[in-house]
Amino acid sequence: MQVLVLYFASCPNWPEAGRRVRHALDQVGHPETAVTFVPVETDAEAAALGLRGSPTITVDGEDLFPAVLPPAGLSCRIYPTTSGPAGVPDLPDLIAALRERARR
Repeated sequence: MQVLVLYFASCPNWPEAGRRVRHALDQVGHPETAVTFVPVETDAEAAALGLRGSPTITVDGEDLFPAVLPPAGLSCRIYPTTSGPAGVPDLPDLIAALRERARR
């Protein structure tokens, strides 16, 4: 399983996204899976890599949250959470998305 956190440097949310993804992977039984951070610097790179706002979390090349796909580009991404819109997904949502992905 390849897990990427795509981000651009000006986004303040990508470090926390990485921490939550790491914790979620541990919770679903994948402590050996690395979380790779991929910096994106241009709109062209964003389009090529599928950065749909920073941070974008992908598993094996697929966005982990495809229902909230904004256009590709260098912007901060907003995720729906139980406490309202936020710059990173909630841990329970990450765990559920990873489990769903594993069932496919």
